[in-house]
Amino acid sequence: MRITLAQTDATLGDVDGNLKRVERVVAEAVDSDSDLVVFPELALSGYQVGDVPHDLSMAPDDPRLLRVSQRAGGAGVLLGFPEAGSHGLHTYNSAGYYEDGHLVHTHRKLYLPTYSTFEERKHFLPGQHSRAYGVRGGRHRAATLICNDAWQPQVAFLSVQDGAHLLLVPANSAQSMTPERYDSKEYWRNITTFYGRIYQLFVVFVNRVGVEGGLTFWGGSHIVDPWGEVVGECGEGAEAEEICTIDIDLADVRRRRRDIPLVREARLGLLRREIDRLLDEGGDL
Repeated sequence: MRITLAQTDATLGDVDGNLKRVERVVAEAVDSDSDLVVFPELALSGYQVGDVPHDLSMAPDDPRLLRVSQRAGGAGVLLGFPEAGSHGLHTYNSAGYYEDGHLVHTHRKLYLPTYSTFEERKHFLPGQHSRAYGVRGGRHRAATLICNDAWQPQVAFLSVQDGAHLLLVPANSAQSMTPERYDSKEYWRNITTFYGRIYQLFVVFVNRVGVEGGLTFWGGSHIVDPWGEVVGECGEGAEAEEICTIDIDLADVRRRRRDIPLVREARLGLLRREIDRLLDEGGDL
């Protein structure tokens, strides 16, 4: 599989302009014979949606999004946008996966950071489901974890048990204000290599670049293989807008899981019993 990491910037509130950027990247990916193009979180809106006076949300099957997929030919496209919920009551931080001009799956971000400079819970409703889905006509399975979702290992675990061979992680990760105490770049590399190694699959991390408000987005998009090794990466820095195309062999997932059967030995029944016990004892729902 040939994967294009679309390490792009976004102009806050300019959906039409961001769509044009997306379409240019897709055209370049098609020229490179890519099978999959992955864009960052909220690639169509920018991150700080609360600073925009008008509604930026759209339906996952919006004709503009389907047009992007049509122009991608046989390549799948993962694209982040604010999703308009039913009846206009709610908005979600979502990423849609598209193939052949059709919506295949929508993931709604599950864990919305609302601390320090982050205010996502003020503007979005958290998703309620985590599902793997078919890619490349159903020949393989992937799952989406949007940024902070990947900081919850249980979500990645559920995705793997649902059959995912690929974890697609679109992000809007900004540089830390206190890198001596918390280096977001180092944390992300630790997370993705851990998932690749322990869950024995490919992890595709795509972060945006640019400056928005007081946030500086640093890029550093990369792919990790089932051994936990980085097999391709983009540059780092706010101005490192680029497109990286990387080849992987999804058969490596089965090979690795056959050699060391970590995924097969999950014991879901044991976990269900213990989770039920914790809930009965007053655990978080």
